[in-house]
Amino acid sequence: MTWAQRRELDKMLRKEANGFTPVPVERMRAGFAAMMAGFPIPAGVRRTPTELAGRPAIRVEPEDAGTARPGTILYFHGGSFALGSPETGMVNTAGLVRRTGVTAISLDYRLAPEHPFPAAIEDCLAAYRSLVDAEAGTDPASIAFAGDSAGGNLAVTTSLAARDAGLPLPAAIVAFSPGLDLTRTGATMTTKADIDPYFTAEGMAYTGGMYLAGQDPAQPLLSPAVLGGLAGLPPVLLQVGTNELLLDDAVRFAARAVEAEVDVILDVTAGVPHVFQAFGDALDEAGQALDRAALFLAQHLGQPAARTAATRSEYPIV
Repeated sequence: MTWAQRRELDKMLRKEANGFTPVPVERMRAGFAAMMAGFPIPAGVRRTPTELAGRPAIRVEPEDAGTARPGTILYFHGGSFALGSPETGMVNTAGLVRRTGVTAISLDYRLAPEHPFPAAIEDCLAAYRSLVDAEAGTDPASIAFAGDSAGGNLAVTTSLAARDAGLPLPAAIVAFSPGLDLTRTGATMTTKADIDPYFTAEGMAYTGGMYLAGQDPAQPLLSPAVLGGLAGLPPVLLQVGTNELLLDDAVRFAARAVEAEVDVILDVTAGVPHVFQAFGDALDEAGQALDRAALFLAQHLGQPAARTAATRSEYPIV
């Protein structure tokens, strides 16, 4: 446990925090892209622009073909459904590819407010459908969904949409700090209000309003932590920190998954912020969390976990 690192990171983030001031979405997008560009992309991966179901995407695969393993990670980036791109989510996408050897495809889904709910889910579902199309011949058991923040929501809600559409489901879901309740009724929306260094309730309401566009957030594909049936979902790994307004989203979703007889792991790290996995070498817990996510994916994709220099877990991976 590296509490010194956690405290130093928290101090740095609080020093940079400026509270919430509404600004045009274009300015928010530029600021978010600039912030995420400061996170170094792990070495050892190759990135290639591609397309999936008519949407731009980036294919991320091991640079060394000898370390590549079968399977596909369909990755959904974060950004409150209004910001971001495959590039802003690349630090975690590449981190998973480095650790698993499995190719990822990160989708550039449509963003709000230009394209509010359910446009993002429609794009993610269309991308998955194109992968499992009979002509393409990709086995759903070789596909996993992963995403961070809003992308963690999409990893879950796209699975629910696929289930309801009668599609075979992916092998597993990994969700980093997922926002799973657009009603924002979780207890930690209040109890973590002075602890979360990134988010405020006002800021979440601002970007959430872009995605909702006046629609009721009390819908299963918006708030699966509190609404809708979860039965039939594949195994789910939820990773979240205790310094998050969204902590209770993951906690409540995990409890509902248990009730629905879904295999679920709730992986909580104390004293870390939203999507802490992105901090890499600045925080030992970031790499360790990605190690655990990689092991989870490898197990459910039927592959032994890749042994790379990036794997730093104290536990043996077999």
